[in-house]
Amino acid sequence: MALSARVGLALLFILLVWPRPSRAEAILAQLLPELPLAQVFPGAERLGPVEGRPPAAVAYRGDTPLGTVFVTSDAVDTRGYSGKPIHVAVGIDRTGTIVGATLLKHSEPIVLIGIPPAKVEAFIAGFVGRNPLNTPQPADAKGPDVVSGATVTVMVIADTITRAAIVVARSRGLGGEPLASPPSPAVDRERAGSETWAQLVADGSVARLHLTVGEVNRAFAAGGDPRAAERPEAGADDDTVVDLAVALVSAPVIGRSLLGERGYRDLAARLPEGGQAILVMGAGRTSWRGSGYVRGGIFDRIQLIQDVVGIRFRDRDYERVGSLAAEDAPAYTEIGLFVLPPGADFDPARPWRLQLLVQRPVGALEKAFLTFDLPYRLPERWLAAPPPPPPAAAVPAPEPLWQRVWQAKAVEIGILAAALGVLTAIFFFQDVLVRRPRLTAAIRLGFLAFTLLWLGWYADAQLSVVNILALSNAFAHGFSWDTFLMDPLLFILWSAVAASLLFWGRGAFCGWLCPFGALQEFASLAARRMKIPQLTVPWGLHERLWPLKYVIFLGLFGVGLHSLATAERLAEVEPFKTAIILKFVRHWPFVLYAGVLLAAGLFVERFFCRYLCPLGAALAIPARLRMFEWLKRHNECGKPCQRCANECPVQAIHPDGRINPNECISCLHCQTLYWDQHRCPVMIQRRLKRERRDALSTPLGEP
Repeated sequence: MALSARVGLALLFILLVWPRPSRAEAILAQLLPELPLAQVFPGAERLGPVEGRPPAAVAYRGDTPLGTVFVTSDAVDTRGYSGKPIHVAVGIDRTGTIVGATLLKHSEPIVLIGIPPAKVEAFIAGFVGRNPLNTPQPADAKGPDVVSGATVTVMVIADTITRAAIVVARSRGLGGEPLASPPSPAVDRERAGSETWAQLVADGSVARLHLTVGEVNRAFAAGGDPRAAERPEAGADDDTVVDLAVALVSAPVIGRSLLGERGYRDLAARLPEGGQAILVMGAGRTSWRGSGYVRGGIFDRIQLIQDVVGIRFRDRDYERVGSLAAEDAPAYTEIGLFVLPPGADFDPARPWRLQLLVQRPVGALEKAFLTFDLPYRLPERWLAAPPPPPPAAAVPAPEPLWQRVWQAKAVEIGILAAALGVLTAIFFFQDVLVRRPRLTAAIRLGFLAFTLLWLGWYADAQLSVVNILALSNAFAHGFSWDTFLMDPLLFILWSAVAASLLFWGRGAFCGWLCPFGALQEFASLAARRMKIPQLTVPWGLHERLWPLKYVIFLGLFGVGLHSLATAERLAEVEPFKTAIILKFVRHWPFVLYAGVLLAAGLFVERFFCRYLCPLGAALAIPARLRMFEWLKRHNECGKPCQRCANECPVQAIHPDGRINPNECISCLHCQTLYWDQHRCPVMIQRRLKRERRDALSTPLGEP
């Protein structure tokens, strides 16, 4: 049995027999000595015993109970990308309102790279004052600020806090019974007539937000990021940055006034029963539309927020409006009609707000963000009496977070699926493709550009050995599909790579789907164009450097069984996060390390892939189980012809002509040579023999 196969079986055996820890004691009881009570429940002097299901403790001032303190992982089983729960301590008062929260413990050092701990704590603190139960929130209630560079981990934290607070509040009878609230009034669909712009603005039917240069500059100065304060918006203090207005145009009089009779009639015809629509109007130097909806279908600069629920708009919900029907309305340059998506949890009779995201560059690739709220409440005169309450029905379970993430990334998922389909076709029909060397080279460079620019730098879909360590840790500590479904692009990529290992080995990923590998290849191409000398590592030394990456992987794997957090820090041997995920915006030692590896690749093509990549080593082990041999060889390859071996970009071909599948990146260069009648010595001889035979068989006098 080959060495790599024996190593793979040994790793599988270790995973199967590794002991699973039990969870007999409540997490709150375990972490009680580390709990900062003043931060979790301000004003409380002590905690009672940890008891109940889910486990929680009553907070007291003297003998007066104030509320309840709990740890989210005791209430809900929402895990981070490491496969382990994220432990957030939360305090809620007797109404169910969150009064304090702090991050106690987690195993996400890699997922949170690039996000300062202070920003994560500020994000968690943004939940203070919110009541996750179905109780109305004031129109000016602010949610957590946007975290620049936030990852799936931040989404998990938000989902965990909200769900856990609801579970604990209901289990303790806090805040009353949320399902017993009376039905809200409905929009009066029978109202006729229209009004002027001034009338609509006067009673709040149209809400406006006007931000000036001075106001935006002062807001960024108070935001705590000195880099943003040092780059103020140009212009006079009273210059307009954005003049934003919003209105609920599914209310008939408002809709007729702003859209006109025909526009409102068209809108009403396509609105479902109870459906709602809003009109967003804007002018000034800052666009509320942005460009995100063109690239990914999502309007990323605005969102509608009601209570604790945020609704983002997509391009399928949007219709551009040229101008307003009201004659006295301002001349807005951006007017958009949004139909709220089906299933949106929105009550037009309750206050809501439109949140605008304003960004400011603070570096070459980094931006600071602030949010500004435009509160809105539909005047009561547009409301009818509330409908009769519906018959009691079972409350549906909330949609899992991973499903919401997949729905939000539907466009990216479609693009990735199409790219994987193209790559599959390339490999299945490679014998046809490689007979056209120029076309093969063009397709390969185009696909590598897609891998680097879209898959890597845009979508952050760079696979890493950390993913393998997290998977092995999940098997050892309780596997959950939800954890790995949280990032759809990585999940799809790993599924595709797992399938490709059985067909083509590791080359499908290493040679085509690795953004850092693509970056190295483009750097090497540039080096050859600039006449930088290319070094050929002597075969004896080259063969002895191969095992380095296997040693690195096995070391990381062994450390990961003991401490995943330590293994993730050691996994910085991969420069993927620096070069791809964070796009070199990082502390200088990491950037220097990545730069050194890329510089080495200018002289030895794919230097890191050849000798140091632990992910390549991890993929090479199961790749020994591949079912097919797709790469063709002549009998003369290596005996005596060495052309393929000399031209292989990663020296994966032995002097005897054998291709080492553990090192091959499936670039197909050797296959273009295999069929080339002008470069392959074997094919050249066959062509010359055929031409001589054809010449001898042609009668004299014939052309």
